[in-house]
Amino acid sequence: MTAPEAAAPGTTARGPDGRSAGVGLAGIRRVIPHRFPVLLVDRVSEVDPGSSIVTLKAVSGREPCYADPDVEDAYPLGLLVESWAQSAVLLTRWDHPNPDVRADKVELISGIRDVVVHGDVLPGDVVEHHVRLVREVADAAILAGHSLVGGRKVLEVGSFTMARRRAEELA
Repeated sequence: MTAPEAAAPGTTARGPDGRSAGVGLAGIRRVIPHRFPVLLVDRVSEVDPGSSIVTLKAVSGREPCYADPDVEDAYPLGLLVESWAQSAVLLTRWDHPNPDVRADKVELISGIRDVVVHGDVLPGDVVEHHVRLVREVADAAILAGHSLVGGRKVLEVGSFTMARRRAEELA
């Protein structure tokens, strides 16, 4: 690939193993409606549509969560899980982008189980989220995976279930 956005959704650019690779913020924003400050995925390093995705999140001391002087060094667990969840949504939306949530369906978390935290994520760390699709039926999906920092597992998600509903149904 010659350009970092070459594997954006809707293209056929692939890495040597046949998987899409190397999508940055612009490509991510074409797939999901998240924007700053709630977009918590910086890059898609690998995607096998309908099967798995690997994303990256660089944690910085300039994150909005660190503006509160009472926040400790460890990246908040809720934000780490949300970043992993956004990676899951990216995987399920890869072939059917939804950059405007008001124009299509909204992803709703219906359950998350067997979450294990193995260690802290600190400013300066780059988190590598691994998500695999376990099963998808109609407007629901079950996913699972883990997150690494420097090859060290920091998070496991045993089961993540989400449902999709039309935006107007939720109003």
